[in-house]
Amino acid sequence: MKNICVVGTGYVGLVSGTGLADFGNNVVCVDINKEKIDMLLNGKIPIYEPGLKEVLDRNVQAGRLSFSTEVDKAIQAADVVFSAVGTPPGKGGEADLDAVWKVGETFAKNLNSYKIFVNKSTVPVGTGKKVYQLISEKKNNTVGFDVVSNPEFLREGSAVGDFLRPDRVVIGSSSAKAAEIMKDVYRPLYLRETPVVETNIETAELIKYASNAFLAVKITFINEIANLCDIVGGDVHIVAKAMGLDGRISPKFLHPGPGYGGSCFPKDTLALTQIFREHGISTKLVEAAVEVNENQKRLVVGKTKQLLPDLKDKTIAILGLSFKPNTDDTRESPAKTIIPILEDAGAHVQVFDPVAMEDFRRDFPKLDYRISPYHAAENAHAIVLLTEWNEFRDMNLEKLKNTMIEPNFIDTRNVYNKRIMNSHGFRYVGMGRSLID
Repeated sequence: MKNICVVGTGYVGLVSGTGLADFGNNVVCVDINKEKIDMLLNGKIPIYEPGLKEVLDRNVQAGRLSFSTEVDKAIQAADVVFSAVGTPPGKGGEADLDAVWKVGETFAKNLNSYKIFVNKSTVPVGTGKKVYQLISEKKNNTVGFDVVSNPEFLREGSAVGDFLRPDRVVIGSSSAKAAEIMKDVYRPLYLRETPVVETNIETAELIKYASNAFLAVKITFINEIANLCDIVGGDVHIVAKAMGLDGRISPKFLHPGPGYGGSCFPKDTLALTQIFREHGISTKLVEAAVEVNENQKRLVVGKTKQLLPDLKDKTIAILGLSFKPNTDDTRESPAKTIIPILEDAGAHVQVFDPVAMEDFRRDFPKLDYRISPYHAAENAHAIVLLTEWNEFRDMNLEKLKNTMIEPNFIDTRNVYNKRIMNSHGFRYVGMGRSLID
């Protein structure tokens, strides 16, 4: 059991801090955002993540998890300090590390006994070395410390399970002492024989980017296959199923859609291409994935025009604003690209999402937000389904059609069957199945 300070109560910090407490550690999650901490102290969670509140409440009640704005005090009392602050993309796509440097300086200022600085945030290769140099320069004593890279692999919507039952734990360190302490932090996972990858800091930093970029490329590939299927009359779902039966490929992330979004794939693919450039080499594969993904979002508008060639003065219902179901995260959501294009073409857009409308409203305050999918479809000339929420999987099709002016349905997640939709009077377009009955 270790005394742990997690700096940052965003998505990664809050899930990680809660999970570390559930492993039996004493954890203080700190943030300079008083509003966030006040919410947490009052039992409210500032993000939407299924299952998080139950685990959080359990550990708060057990006295293992607490929240504070007193960053200095929390670092001084900790054995291990996790940096879980944001690393958003800069102007050139590179990761903005300002928050990481600030945590490093604060760590150095409060280094009153041996501690480990753990980078949980996604950072470029070489960041760990730079953090070590920064702390060495800023600390005003001879107290020892180590820096560790411990990247996160959390999927929004299933992050709690991902942290408590991970596929692997990566520990990047040049210190045997730090590695042993990190093993103690994750001891319950060792007892369950969870694979642990021990390596140097640079390799650990690259593992995160390589993993996300590979998955982004995989999604992009199946989207391109889906686009080809639309032209030649193939069925992308059967193609993907057959591909996934090959053990070398696996079926995961072979689901066509309107393009990937969220907090990781867009940011990390851009950052990786920048890292390649900084070292004088190119990554044509990842660069192509970034370009194709942006085109995939725009392709949805083209599919809408297949059924509704003139969008001027037409009403379009958008179902789903989050980049995936079971999260309120709308960062890089396909909806953020598609809606402005529809509006520029003269369409009026009505939207509904079960949980993400408040987050979306920050960027689109004047949008027409509706209270249900049926309300969003009211007097619409077309529905565009962008997020496969369970609520959208079994809608009353007769009720839906009767609210519309024209029964056009663009299904970017292939939730529905074309034959069934046609039997209910809808004109239907899917992804990679448009020519399949």
